Amino acid sequence: MTTAASGAAPAPDGWPGPLAGIRVLDLSRVLAGPFVTQLLGDLGAEILKIETPGHGDDTRTFPPHLGGESHYFMALNRQKKSLVIDLAKPAGAQILRDLVARADVLVENYRPGVMQRLGLDYASLAAINPRLIYCAVSGFGLSGPLRDKPSFDIVTQAMSGMLSVNGEKGGTPVKLGVPLGDLTGGIFGSIGILSALHERHATGRGRLVDISLHDGMLAMLGYLAQLYFIGGKDPQPVGTSHPSVVPYGAFPASDGQIIIACLTQAFWGRLCEALGCPQWTDDPRFNSTAQRLANRVEVDAMIGAVTRTRTVAEWAEALTRADVPNAPVLGVGAALNHPHSQAREMVVTAVHPRVGPIRMVGRPIKFPGQAQAPLAPPPLLGEHTRDVLARELGFDAETLERLTRDGVIDRIDAGAGRG
Repeated sequence: MTTAASGAAPAPDGWPGPLAGIRVLDLSRVLAGPFVTQLLGDLGAEILKIETPGHGDDTRTFPPHLGGESHYFMALNRQKKSLVIDLAKPAGAQILRDLVARADVLVENYRPGVMQRLGLDYASLAAINPRLIYCAVSGFGLSGPLRDKPSFDIVTQAMSGMLSVNGEKGGTPVKLGVPLGDLTGGIFGSIGILSALHERHATGRGRLVDISLHDGMLAMLGYLAQLYFIGGKDPQPVGTSHPSVVPYGAFPASDGQIIIACLTQAFWGRLCEALGCPQWTDDPRFNSTAQRLANRVEVDAMIGAVTRTRTVAEWAEALTRADVPNAPVLGVGAALNHPHSQAREMVVTAVHPRVGPIRMVGRPIKFPGQAQAPLAPPPLLGEHTRDVLARELGFDAETLERLTRDGVIDRIDAGAGRG
């Protein structure tokens, strides 16, 4: 793979991943942008995170902290090198331009117009490096009447319709427990970048990638959007149930709740057998998806009356034996510690330079037959500034000291990261 980042240091141990040799400049902060670059880092790209002077990425101050390091920052910034550079200073902006000349990708999630005011927008940087792929992540994108509107995850959930379908039937809308509005930026941003990298093989040129969190959440509506297009009515919240499939959701056990997901007709017969009620299988009130939907209240009540008689563990065993999709409702800890999560290496350990051994969520993308190098811990603020600038731009000790004295690099608050 021909790349501007041919000098990127190899992973210390093992195969770095399919993006080895790709260099990414990460000017993002908080969640959406850092999730983009963390995914690229997981795949082997070298991520140079450019942080603002003072306290760096805002999330470094978000409590709780461990050894002075924020849980929030640690969750979204592994596999990265941290450089503190003041882009508002001419010398700092020039350092970035020099790094851009040797980079493949730049990711930023400032509000539209900020990078242009700094002279660091796509047009300006593409003039330096026409092969640069520039990914701009924002709440509402680079165009449209809401482009300048500030946005956070809950704003995106509300504006996309997602908030309106989450929660119990007839209840108050409930925010999704995970920040999906922001996480979609990471998912679609990384897809956009990888697509542009593929195109660059043929054209030799990079391009601007415009990622809107609002667009991403509208895309995530999936069949709910189609329900509206077909019927002209807004889908309503149904709790753990499904708007068009029955039975599907949480049912009471003697000691908790058991999830049953009977998505296809084949599973209905198996469920009836597992519940000890084979007579339901061919009952004309319940023997099709449409009939069960029409009789949802009765179906759910009948199943609930049976499931109340045994424990969650007993039902999980019986339903699994019958090959009916089911699950206990696990807490976050139980999910992370589940034997399957462990077997899939979705919990890994890295040694942080300040905190020591820390556990992290593992890589979600696997490449069977080729083990990747261990994940690196999230960086300390400014940990790699001098090493990277010396290696990539040839800055000598005198130059680095002058830039530090001038406040261009390595300006760090005494309490940075402690909140």
